[in-house]
Amino acid sequence: MSERRVLLIVGGGVAAYKALELVRLLRKAGVAVRPILTEAGARFVTPLSLAALAEDKVHADLFSLTDEAEMGHIELSRSADLVVVAPATADLMAKAAAGLANDLASTTLLATDKPVVMAPAMNVRMWLHPATQRNRAQLAADGVAFVGPDDGAMACGEFGPGRMAEPEAIFAAIMAQLEGAAPLSGKHALITAGPTAEPIDPVRVITNRSSGKQGYAIAGALAALGAKVTLVSGPTALAAPAGVTRVAVETAEEMLGACQAALPADVAVCVAAVADWRPDAVFGVKLKKTHEGPPTLRLIETPDILATLSARGPARPRLVIGFAAETNDLQAHAEAKLKRKGCDWIIANDVSEDGVMGGEDNEVMLLCAEGAERWPRASKAEVARQLAARIAEALA
Repeated sequence: MSERRVLLIVGGGVAAYKALELVRLLRKAGVAVRPILTEAGARFVTPLSLAALAEDKVHADLFSLTDEAEMGHIELSRSADLVVVAPATADLMAKAAAGLANDLASTTLLATDKPVVMAPAMNVRMWLHPATQRNRAQLAADGVAFVGPDDGAMACGEFGPGRMAEPEAIFAAIMAQLEGAAPLSGKHALITAGPTAEPIDPVRVITNRSSGKQGYAIAGALAALGAKVTLVSGPTALAAPAGVTRVAVETAEEMLGACQAALPADVAVCVAAVADWRPDAVFGVKLKKTHEGPPTLRLIETPDILATLSARGPARPRLVIGFAAETNDLQAHAEAKLKRKGCDWIIANDVSEDGVMGGEDNEVMLLCAEGAERWPRASKAEVARQLAARIAEALA
């Protein structure tokens, strides 16, 4: 097989340092890398470092006399098997979406006839701005594939979606593209995430501390492997990952209905922290404090979404995965849940530790018929990538 070739455009941003590790991973895998370094990118990584790792010349100038004598931007855009933009800044995305061509990077993107993968990286406000989201939608409609961005702390001190995906995740997406088909291409993944909110009266609800971060990370990781992803989400402040269709719900009953409407699916991953009980009746007006004391609430069970999706029948996904958030006796409770619910795998995690619910890291145990496997503590994004890889293996 001939050597696979990637044209890597490095945009300007703190995350540009991750491009160096990405180049190392690609070269280790035998992939040729030809770099384009933007003027802003050169403020964060040096041409010398990039050239040394890529073992190739770094291109930067649209008006290079030596390169453009041979129509360099055309040759660059056509000579690779895949064009990768990492980091893809808001500026680069805007130029590509609008078809602008005022530097070597944007001109090359406009001239290419090869697949394009972008790994966005920017401030959370820039990522969530309607203009950036319009540009993302336009680029996706034009066939651009996205990896990330991840949620997390920013160099600017803010927190949220906008961090560039880790080099390993971008590398996996690149290899999937180069090998002809993403491992989950043609597969449909159904994910539940976040809390549910069960109303007591028009202003009060029964809910929990789930942030939705782990479920959203899993949805994004599965989309990066080529799956069509439906994310059924309770109330969260998170943005839907690139390439993911989000269905917003509030109650457990609404979540179950949305999941059933999304079937058929090849895999269902029930990450949502669904309320086990809800009031049997909702008060029509806001309850007031009175001398008679607090009202009495009668609670009834909510629908069991995991058990319903796990039930045998023609609509059952090939693989059903549940999550077990426990505060004690982790493995025993998870094993009991695996048997009781009838699902294929359980991902158990101990949420008694401060910082797990709503935090950035997780430590999980995967349980299935073959036994239990404890994974080392990692970021929720990394846990998502590991789980997505295991799902791809199981569905192969």
